[in-house]
Amino acid sequence: MGMLDKSAPDTQPFFLGTFASNCSGGMTVTKVPERWANSWDNNLRLARLLDEAGIDFMLPIARWIGYGGETNFHGNVLETITWAAGLLALTQNITVFATTHTAANHPVVVAKQLATIDQISGGRIGLNIVAGWNKPEYEALGLTLPDDHTARYGYAQEWFDIVRALWSRMEAFDWDGTWFKLKDVLGDPRPSAPLPILNAAGSDEGRKFAVRNADFLFTPAIDLSRSKDEIAALKEQANAAGRNVDVLTFAHVVCRPTEKEAKDYLEHFGRTNADWAAVDNLVRLQFAHAQSFPHDLLALIRDRMAAGHGGFPLTGTPEQVADGITALHAAGFRGSTLSFVDYVEEFPYFRDTVLPILEQRGIRIAPAAMQSAA
Repeated sequence: MGMLDKSAPDTQPFFLGTFASNCSGGMTVTKVPERWANSWDNNLRLARLLDEAGIDFMLPIARWIGYGGETNFHGNVLETITWAAGLLALTQNITVFATTHTAANHPVVVAKQLATIDQISGGRIGLNIVAGWNKPEYEALGLTLPDDHTARYGYAQEWFDIVRALWSRMEAFDWDGTWFKLKDVLGDPRPSAPLPILNAAGSDEGRKFAVRNADFLFTPAIDLSRSKDEIAALKEQANAAGRNVDVLTFAHVVCRPTEKEAKDYLEHFGRTNADWAAVDNLVRLQFAHAQSFPHDLLALIRDRMAAGHGGFPLTGTPEQVADGITALHAAGFRGSTLSFVDYVEEFPYFRDTVLPILEQRGIRIAPAAMQSAA
C-alpha cells in the first residue's frame, strides 16, 4: 500500500505532499524565468527526490485551459491519469493521486484506468474527485456547468457510486440512474485495496459529498483559528455519519538561510514579477463559480494567489517554515501539500533543513524509522 494509508500503524503523524507539479508555473503565478517548467523529465526528477525523502504523496491539478496573462498560467498541463501511471511505475513508496473531473470522464473508464494503475503501482494510486467549478473549461469541452452545487454534486455522487460498484461487485450489473444508464457492466480487474479518496469542497453540498465519500477533504488554510473550528465541525459531521474524514491543506514554501533572503525573494517573484492579469482571472473565476475559498476572505488574499495560488505561506528560515507546519498540525490539519517556485531546485534544501526539525518535534517520522517499525 502507499504511504497515505490512514489505517497503517506506522502512518505519518502529519502527511506531506506536493501539489500541481503537472501544471506550468506550479502554484506560483509569476513571470520570473526560473518558474516551474512542468515537463515530464522535471516531474520524474521531482517524484524520485520526494520518494527517496519519504514524502507521502503527489497531487496534480486537472486543467484544460490556462488563466491567460503574460504566462498563460496553467496553460501547459500534463494529463493526470497518464502522469500518475508513469510516475508510479518509476517510484517505490510514494502515493500519487489522479485528479478527475466527473463531467469529463466516464466512470466505467476511470474505474478501469485506476484498477490498472493499482497493479502498476502495487496499491499506491489515489483519486481526487472534482465535481466542477471552472465554467470556461466546461465551455471548452462542450459541457454545461450547472449553476447550482446540488446538481453538480448529485451527478458526482452517482458517478462515484458507479465507480465503487465496479470496484466491489463480483457480478455484472445494470445501472438505471438519473445521469447514467448502463447495461451488463462489470469491473474487472478491481483495485487490490480501497483507494484513498480526496475531494476539495467549499460549499455545503460539497462538504456533505466529502463527508459521505472522501478520506481526505482538501481546503485552504487562511485563518488558522477559523480553520481549527472548521476542522472540528467537519470531523464531528463525519463521525455522526460513521466516517473518519481527515482534512488536508496546501502551502507554498520559500525557505532560505535568513528571513530577509526569503522575504526578499517572495517580494521579487510574488509581487514585483507576479503575472497580475492571470492572478485576477483566477480570483474572478473563484468568485464566480467556486466556493473553495471563503468569499469574505478572497479579496484579502490576492497577494497569496500570486505567491502560491492561495496556499498557506511558509516563508522564512528552516525553523520558521517548520513553525508554520507545526501550526497547521496544531490547528487539526492531517497534512499539507507543498509547492515551490522551482520544486526540483528548492525541495532539497527543505528536505535537508526542515524535515529534520519536524522529525525532532514528532510531526514527521524519518523514512528509515518507518521501515524499521514496519
